[in-house]
Amino acid sequence: MNRTTDKKQTIVYFTIFVILFALVILPVIVVFSEAVIVDGRFDFSNALRTVIDKENLTTITNSLLLGVLVVIVSTIISTPLALLLARTRYARWKWLDVVLMIPFMTPPYISSMGWILFMQKRGLFQQLFPWTGSVSESFFSLGGLVLVMSFHVSPFMTTMLKNAILNIGMNLEESAAVSGAGFLYRLRRVMLPLLTGNYAIAMLLVFVKTLSEYGTPSTLGNRIGFYVFTTDIHRYASTAPIDFGKASSLSSILIIICMVMWLAQSYTTSKHTYNLVGGKGKKESLYSCRRAAEVIGGVYIFLVVAVTIGVPYFSVIATSLIKLRGYGLAAGNFTFQHYVELFTKNSKGWEALATSTFLAVVSATIASIMGTLIVVLIKKAGRWKKVIEGEALLPEMLPNIVLVIGMMLFWNKIYKLLPLYNTLGFMVLVYVVMFLPYSIQYVSSAIMQTGDSLMEAGKVCGGNRSYVFLHVTLPLIMRGVMQGWMMIFIIVFRELVAASLISPPNVQTVSTFIVREFEQGSASVAMAMALICVVITTTLLIILNNVIGKKKY
Repeated sequence: MNRTTDKKQTIVYFTIFVILFALVILPVIVVFSEAVIVDGRFDFSNALRTVIDKENLTTITNSLLLGVLVVIVSTIISTPLALLLARTRYARWKWLDVVLMIPFMTPPYISSMGWILFMQKRGLFQQLFPWTGSVSESFFSLGGLVLVMSFHVSPFMTTMLKNAILNIGMNLEESAAVSGAGFLYRLRRVMLPLLTGNYAIAMLLVFVKTLSEYGTPSTLGNRIGFYVFTTDIHRYASTAPIDFGKASSLSSILIIICMVMWLAQSYTTSKHTYNLVGGKGKKESLYSCRRAAEVIGGVYIFLVVAVTIGVPYFSVIATSLIKLRGYGLAAGNFTFQHYVELFTKNSKGWEALATSTFLAVVSATIASIMGTLIVVLIKKAGRWKKVIEGEALLPEMLPNIVLVIGMMLFWNKIYKLLPLYNTLGFMVLVYVVMFLPYSIQYVSSAIMQTGDSLMEAGKVCGGNRSYVFLHVTLPLIMRGVMQGWMMIFIIVFRELVAASLISPPNVQTVSTFIVREFEQGSASVAMAMALICVVITTTLLIILNNVIGKKKY
């Protein structure tokens, strides 16, 4: 490589670094500066007063308590499930893996609305089981909030634990069994110690996700008066009197906690990682369970599916079809009128669908283009690669609400220079920055599976870099590009926290439309839109998977 080429590449790397620094790093810096800089000078007393304020101390305590409880409950749900799906005959039922991921793919605010409609006074539970009286109303407590959030994240923990168990060969357990160890002893002294590193990763990610979640705390948590980081940050930033100083102070604390959790995860993983997959191979077999044990396992799986999927989706579908809510689940009280209204009389519904589709398509396309170019350009960037990847992937480690607050503050400060704030263009920019890591990860995974020989052959045959990229590299990594595009599209289409904070006046998205209709008492219309949202994203995901499956690269 000659000096001219080296210099050009350095300029390219530096340009990417500067762009990502402006888009990702500066907003985070602004969050911290807003918390500690008053009248142009450092003043930590204001931030300290915010933190030690009785109300905010309660918020911090609530958030940490909620995170710990969700980790405990999701562990209780996921551990038996992972064991059943990895070591029993249910491991052959591959469709269960897809079904059990539905709660994780369902927007949290839609699931929590479904639970509210099911458990509330004169709700669907009381209509189905009138003899239970007001028992269901006890759901509106911290316990109910923990359950709903645990149901959402437990599929994630189940998948991680299941994959870890599959890497533990049966020969290890059989060796212990030959030595006289019973099942519980083998579970406690062989399997669980080997799962420590994987469980630590799952536990810390669940904890961080719980602290970062806004949908369920805003719908169910606010209803029971249990306020956490995300709901208070949102309130300070969107409800008069607006106080970005307090929002920034709480955001800074949330960032610090999340970063500490990420560091703890890295440390725990490095200390408790075992090489279970090697050249020798492992024996893969299933437990020889008694019939009664298999039946109990099947009942457990059925209950998990019924509670995590059946209840919220039954509530969403039933409510969307009920004509008069006062009559409930009565014969003749069902109609498709609410769906018809969304496409005929309710112009706000049409506008919300159109806006969300526009934002999702444009954001996914721009993020996919940026992610692809970044991955391709820095493939051989050496030290620059780690720095640029760190910048680009930082939004994945930050709570969405914190990044949104930072971008609000930063782009509001430079509004005179670039009047983008408070426009649809700004929403697109926020979504691109938030979900750029998805594109980078999918494309990086795809490009790692391609060798350099084909690209080098293209250059030898006279193709310049652009030609080789368009005709060789891009077709080889197109699967990863398309997967990243679809993931970003789905998330943006139903995203709530950013839409509720930065939507321009009189502009609604699908998520804000659902929340607003639900809060205003039009639950049937809200649930009709919620079901349409789920159907659209699920259908597109199935279509894309089929298209990708048929393509040969």
